[in-house]
Amino acid sequence: MKLLFVDNEQTFLKYLTNRMVLEGFTVKATFSGEEAIQAAEIEDFDVAIVELQLPGIDGIEVLKCLRQLQPFLPSIVLTAHGNVDNALKSAKYNAFKFLTKPVDMAMLLRTIHEAHAHRLEFENQNIELKDSPDDASNKGAMVKLFDKLRGLYGVKA
Repeated sequence: MKLLFVDNEQTFLKYLTNRMVLEGFTVKATFSGEEAIQAAEIEDFDVAIVELQLPGIDGIEVLKCLRQLQPFLPSIVLTAHGNVDNALKSAKYNAFKFLTKPVDMAMLLRTIHEAHAHRLEFENQNIELKDSPDDASNKGAMVKLFDKLRGLYGVKA
């Protein structure tokens, strides 16, 4: 699994990178939002871990750009600046989970695996929708209900 880390605390980032490599991950460590965005323009990642307080482009802007560059990429916010406002802002850009520092390593590993599983499930659902014929089985629940009610009341489309 390929991880993208962005954090401006170099000591923390080096420790986390070494720890994740020992766990079997491939890690791209970046020290700024700009560097993370450049990396995402060049390489595909399975999961991103993003600090919110960064010099230059902040973590929220990084989440926004990552979502545009790699729509299936789940991002985990890992920050020392955890508050409700930041959590809500990060959720707006599909942050998979919001964790605060110091983080329990077992929790972080579990969250990375959950985010990756979520990504695979989402990709598979998206592929199935693209590959399957355009029939009633692809319709959402409300559309199916509406079609059923039209049939019951004899209303033509």
